[in-house]
Amino acid sequence: MENTQLIIPQKEYDLLMNHLKLSSKLSDFNKKKLNNELKTAKVVKRDDLPDDVIVIDSLVTIQDVKSGQEFSFHLVTPEEANMKAHKLSVLAPIGIALLGYSSDALVDWEMPDGVKQFKVKKVSRCQNDNKVTT
Repeated sequence: MENTQLIIPQKEYDLLMNHLKLSSKLSDFNKKKLNNELKTAKVVKRDDLPDDVIVIDSLVTIQDVKSGQEFSFHLVTPEEANMKAHKLSVLAPIGIALLGYSSDALVDWEMPDGVKQFKVKKVSRCQNDNKVTT
């Protein structure tokens, strides 16, 4: 299992640590992977975060490596999640998997139908007024 170093702000780091400690829904594969990633994560101030790192309020396009299918969504807090508006909760399985990764990263994560590999195709940030920044 390759361990890519996550780059992540404190808020997202704390969110993932709490989820790891409290969630009984994570598979053994995902718990081990997330635990290893968080041990080696580089925690940075939000102002020092590279623009293409996935955090809350990122606009993300990923591709399932095996099927080639692409998915685009806005990663949001659980309260803002709305699948019809392509707003995905940061605590959804793929949201948890992607936090801290950047463009061109390959991410392995166990989904309900098995371990999938996704390629991060594009990342940009949404500001509070919903204007996109790249």
